[in-house]
Amino acid sequence: MEDRLKQALHQGREHYQKHEFDKAEPLLLMVVQAHDGFADVHNMLGVIAHERGEFAAAERHFERATELNPNYTEALLNLAVTYNDQAKYEAGRRIYGQIRSVRERSSDNLDPFVRGKIANMHAELAAAYDDAGLRTDAIRELERAVTMCPTFADLQTRLATLYRDTGDLTRARHHYELARDANPSYAPARLMLGVTLLALNDVEGAKAEWRAVLETDPDNKSALMYLRMADNLPPSSVPRGP
Repeated sequence: MEDRLKQALHQGREHYQKHEFDKAEPLLLMVVQAHDGFADVHNMLGVIAHERGEFAAAERHFERATELNPNYTEALLNLAVTYNDQAKYEAGRRIYGQIRSVRERSSDNLDPFVRGKIANMHAELAAAYDDAGLRTDAIRELERAVTMCPTFADLQTRLATLYRDTGDLTRARHHYELARDANPSYAPARLMLGVTLLALNDVEGAKAEWRAVLETDPDNKSALMYLRMADNLPPSSVPRGP
């Protein structure tokens, strides 16, 4: 591929990732007009068209993406949704069947992309329950989310925070630790784990978490503040609750 097209492809992908679709589209179209072999470019163009309600154009791009890569789960799922948006329900069911047959499944035969989508749907429902004050239901949905995707540090952290807010510090600690172990550089998990450990009277454990944050982010204001606070606490004043 010539340098001009390589640059257009690179810039188009960057704009797409930033949701700058008006800037991404002409660059991506330039690429497919010169070289029609990029499945991900067709998928991106399909998403842009779908976002605008141009379902026929979206369908064409998603179909081409799946022709180029029959195992492209994201494009298959996008195509199924687009078929359903146009009341092409039988075609949509056929694509869902194709998704189920894609190789390289996880141990329970659920594609990792689909698994992540479902987990995030549970997380969105949890947020709705939490906003409505139904915290028990929110916890239930986030438990489902982390069961599906235990390495999603952000979901583990959200679940831990819900447990912390209900006063269940033991479960909160457990899920903050799972989040930290899944992604040791995810600062929110380590910051809140430190707060929870402090509430459980584990001052040194709390300090260790905040110091770990500062190793990767020396200017993290929360970690610095928490450490100063812990250093100035007399032993008898260490909190035991949230």
